[in-house]
Amino acid sequence: MMKHAASEPDITPEIVASHGLKPDEYERFLKLLGRVPTMTELGICSAMWNEHCSYKSSKKWLKTLPTTGPRVLQGPGENAGVIDIDDGQAIVFKMESHNHPSFIEPYQGSATGVGGILRDVFTMGARPIAALNALRFGEPSHPKTRHLVSGVVAGVGGYGNSFGVPTLGGEVNFHKSYNGNILVNAMAVGLADADKIFLSKAEGVGLPVVYLGAKTGRDGIHGATMASASFEANAEEKRPTVQVGDPFTEKCLLEACLELMASGAVIAIQDMGAAGLTSSAVEMGAKGNLGIELDLDKVPCRETGMSAYEMMLSESQERMLMVLRPEMEKQAEAIFVKWGLDFAIIGKTTNTLRFIIKHQGEVKADLPIKEMGDNAPEYDRPWVEPKKLPTIDASTIPAPQDLKSAILKIIGSPDMCSRRWVWEQYDTLIGSNSAQLPGGDAGVVRIQGQKAIAVSSDVTPRYVYADPFEGGKQAVAESWRNLTCVGAEPIAFTDNLNFGNPERPEIMGQLVFAIKGVGEAARALDFPVVSGNVSLYNETMGTGILPTPTIGGVGLLGDLSKMTTIKFKNAGDAILLVGGHGHHLGQSIYLREIEGREEGAPPPVHLAKERGNGDFVRGLINASQLTAVHDISDGGLLVAVIEMALPTRFGATLDNLDHIQMFAEDQSRYVVTCSPANAAKIVASGNAIQIGLVTRDAQLSIDGGFSISMAELKDAHEGWFPNYMKG
Repeated sequence: MMKHAASEPDITPEIVASHGLKPDEYERFLKLLGRVPTMTELGICSAMWNEHCSYKSSKKWLKTLPTTGPRVLQGPGENAGVIDIDDGQAIVFKMESHNHPSFIEPYQGSATGVGGILRDVFTMGARPIAALNALRFGEPSHPKTRHLVSGVVAGVGGYGNSFGVPTLGGEVNFHKSYNGNILVNAMAVGLADADKIFLSKAEGVGLPVVYLGAKTGRDGIHGATMASASFEANAEEKRPTVQVGDPFTEKCLLEACLELMASGAVIAIQDMGAAGLTSSAVEMGAKGNLGIELDLDKVPCRETGMSAYEMMLSESQERMLMVLRPEMEKQAEAIFVKWGLDFAIIGKTTNTLRFIIKHQGEVKADLPIKEMGDNAPEYDRPWVEPKKLPTIDASTIPAPQDLKSAILKIIGSPDMCSRRWVWEQYDTLIGSNSAQLPGGDAGVVRIQGQKAIAVSSDVTPRYVYADPFEGGKQAVAESWRNLTCVGAEPIAFTDNLNFGNPERPEIMGQLVFAIKGVGEAARALDFPVVSGNVSLYNETMGTGILPTPTIGGVGLLGDLSKMTTIKFKNAGDAILLVGGHGHHLGQSIYLREIEGREEGAPPPVHLAKERGNGDFVRGLINASQLTAVHDISDGGLLVAVIEMALPTRFGATLDNLDHIQMFAEDQSRYVVTCSPANAAKIVASGNAIQIGLVTRDAQLSIDGGFSISMAELKDAHEGWFPNYMKG
């Protein structure tokens, strides 16, 4: 029986509840221990059994996703996923959420979200080469939105720019469902040698457990627990649970870790992310079927008088835990001293399967490590099948009374306007390998010679809300389509599944059916998921966010000289439509912005058609037959054509179109341009129709007499964000 120190408080139901443990979970913990836990043990259990660390509500459904493929070297379960890109090289990538911290403290919340995902990637032995982010804010008129946008964008840029990684893509959207719970999803992509990937599984008994990086402070305590609970009225009081980042220390940590890995000293490595020292130690031991014993007297602290409880739950940033070859201890320490970082042996691996914490001569925790880690609770929560919204007959939706005003309103709306104000605050060129910048369908980064990878982040939350199954399919299909648009072979994706409270059966139903849709699309497109994150309890005062399963795709370009962009290139080029005219206006931007209605079923995703059209377009790109490519998504055909013309001095003339053809958001479709000679051959194949021409005249003209200048369109498109942020 463990002796409790005199200073230990009694464990009351209120203390248990404040740690996020339900009464039945606490009873389970008591039975596991056979005694009352110490406060440190309660803290460790609350950290490891919360949603953020254990995936207890989603694990059952995540197991149904396809996670293998010919290029997959490492699927889910590690710090990041790994794919083979030939020539002995691998891409390591993952997406993570930092939603609650970013709402409470937008700069540090988003900055440490970027720092955490970068660590996930370089922990695997990869040098980060690109970053993306998917940001969702409340409605622009909400009193907090402008402040949150400003802080989050500054935090993302402040950390990524200082660390030295180019930000090559992402999303920014607004909706009232995010008023009290914004989303900040950060993705990082790294390059590694395929035969030098480092894992977190500890191996060997009696080996040193080493603490690396920055010192431990009191920031971020209960961060993982906060991330596993919905917001109530007192969200602001949680500011102390937000971590503080230092990108310059992280840059030193990257270089020191890569140097140490190259020395051969590393057996296992894990970054200290959510739940800090607790989760990193438990995960390393549990995966390796080993025990871990830690002596907290040896942990480098930047604050005095820290308790075992505080040290174990601190989420101070820029820290790593490592199992080291003992004979290389001095060599390893010299590397970290050189980089100005802490290096301390704080424990050892054991064969006991116990997680033992000592501090000031006392045992503060003695827990079964597997039950804290990979054998944590797993739930099959009740769910109800989501009600599908009825399909709207597009012919019942009226044409705009003033087409010019409608177009200007759509492309100048918060969700459709240029994001230049955002991405110009990010360093998009550092590293000198950025081949395609934000503003197109996918970011592209050169690997070596003519080889490159493409990256994209996609989801349409209003579709997922209207039909989680079709919306889940659509998020995967759009990511696959955006990679195709630049000429890349889509290989694999990471995901960030952002939902409300899973204890509500209707929300759990959204999660279940969205995952089913994601899985169906992934299988049909041979596009597996290799890493990811689930973020639940995204709601405030009982009101949940739109379900937002963000998909971060990665594709391979074998020959950068064949890469395509969305920009028109030559006057006289034919404008072709692949996939046919659309007829679906349910959940469209047109219906929302012009008719003021968020209604109807989303456009269905026909996966065989999606694959066929994408393979057809990619084949034309590889044959160098196209001059520009863009997929049709939000806003429909007309918006896609405008987006292709805006970055250029050209205009377009289009065949006569009705308002349904202009604004329908049917999936699996592309607008492409090519020479007139190539157009004749492509149209003759039966897979495309010609709908217009690129013109030297900077006007958008539609047969039947309508015309609008590109200058007017550009003013509307570029104006909203800077004007809004000026206040």
